[in-house]
Amino acid sequence: MPTPKEELKRKLSGVIDIAYEQYKHNLPRYRMAKELMSQDVVTINPEALLDDAAMIMGEKHIGSLIVMKYHTPVGIVTERDLLSKVLAFDRSLRDEKVENAMSYPLVAVSLTAKVKEVAQMMISKKGRLAVFDAGTLVGIITASDLIKSLPDVPETEVKVDDFMTKDVVTADEKTPVISIAGIMGRQRIGSVIITCEGEPFGIFTERDLLTTFLARGRALYEEVGKDCSSPLIMIPAGTSVHRAAATMALKHIRRLPVVRDDKLVGIITARDLVEAYAK
Repeated sequence: MPTPKEELKRKLSGVIDIAYEQYKHNLPRYRMAKELMSQDVVTINPEALLDDAAMIMGEKHIGSLIVMKYHTPVGIVTERDLLSKVLAFDRSLRDEKVENAMSYPLVAVSLTAKVKEVAQMMISKKGRLAVFDAGTLVGIITASDLIKSLPDVPETEVKVDDFMTKDVVTADEKTPVISIAGIMGRQRIGSVIITCEGEPFGIFTERDLLTTFLARGRALYEEVGKDCSSPLIMIPAGTSVHRAAATMALKHIRRLPVVRDDKLVGIITARDLVEAYAK
């Protein structure tokens, strides 16, 4: 009779295999920017408060807003901007305007740009891409959008081990959320693995902070354990970037902890997978 750990590994392997088959089926759909982009572009005024920006992103479960001035897109404000430029310095989102934290200029790509070109631009410019058609903003592409298609990476050669972050940041379940936000902001990371009695059991991300706390006006002094995402969805070391991307796409997540011999050895993100493809 299999042990609980063996049964977990069997189930995990099945999830990855199912995701990968669906992923391969969908690959031909994604060849150009227009097929990858999200068309529902949400905008905000540069004079708006960051507190309002956080509220909008949290309610809509998105990680960025295009900043518009005089009907012209002039920049972008992201969940990472909120963390690294404001919360990391113990400043209040209620006291800061969008224009003080936004990134600019926008990195633009055309509707017909090929997937490889889009991936390379995203890595070189280090951010989301705005899609334009004849000068008009029509969409936005994130790393999560891009992992829908990684067609040219040799599956047998490129593994998550080569691109994952090996120095995984963890925190105990009793740590206050405000401390977790500070860690993510100062270190410019999008997640922290949450542990219980020293063992990883959940993950707390930028999106969790937005949707669960900032968008609802909840105090950040609560313990993180009850609001992290659990159980963890993990992949074994040696997994191909294809299968990692497939798992992320199927589960609608952007980060996967990597384990070897039941030990946490790294974490791979959607952006890491885009980097693997871009190379």
